[in-house]
Amino acid sequence: MGRAYQNRKESMAKTSDANARIYSKYSREIYVCAKSGGTDSDGNLALRGLIERAKKDQVPGHVIDKAIDKAKGGGGEDFAVARYEGYGPGNCMVIVDCLTDNPNRTFGDVRVCFTKTHCKIGTQGSVSHMFDHSTILVFEGQDEEATLEALMNADVDVTDIENENGKITVFAPHNEYFKAKQALSEQFGNIDYSVDEIQFIPQNTTPITGEDVALFDKFFDMLNELDDVQNVYHNAEF
Repeated sequence: MGRAYQNRKESMAKTSDANARIYSKYSREIYVCAKSGGTDSDGNLALRGLIERAKKDQVPGHVIDKAIDKAKGGGGEDFAVARYEGYGPGNCMVIVDCLTDNPNRTFGDVRVCFTKTHCKIGTQGSVSHMFDHSTILVFEGQDEEATLEALMNADVDVTDIENENGKITVFAPHNEYFKAKQALSEQFGNIDYSVDEIQFIPQNTTPITGEDVALFDKFFDMLNELDDVQNVYHNAEF
């Protein structure tokens, strides 16, 4: 599996906009998660994990609380998940995940990002079959065997485990996120994860060189400017 997931993280760190935009994306995601699964983080494990990630990304508590309070109100916007796929600069593969209250507007906005950077938006499933939709958990530790044993005893379908530089990285299917975290908590107690996410990880990478690098940065910046865009995954290798 390798560390391909870091490509996306490093790109986002380089090109992401001001903190206000990051806060806005978390606020929308927390609102949707709380509205659909309940506002009590003890009973809504997805919300609990999302709040933990928001805090690690230094999202202020008042932003989190406001989003949850908004969900408690019962009204507000009705957001839906929208996913777009296609080919970016250098023919790399791209997946764009959105939360939208107007799918027609969002599709038009995302399509402009593709066309203005000479990229091609595709149909659903056109590139996602070349990615693994995976749980990624990274924490400090050395005991790879104990980690694997705990996950196997909990019937988690572990895809891969890495042990490098004092950190253990666990890869598992996206739908076993909560089961994997529960198994690790029972084995090791409270864990401070440095990575605690569900991502699309590319099965292979596409080298990006020359003018395509600048074009990719423009493409990525344009997508990150869109309020509806939550995450961008790609297989570009610089």
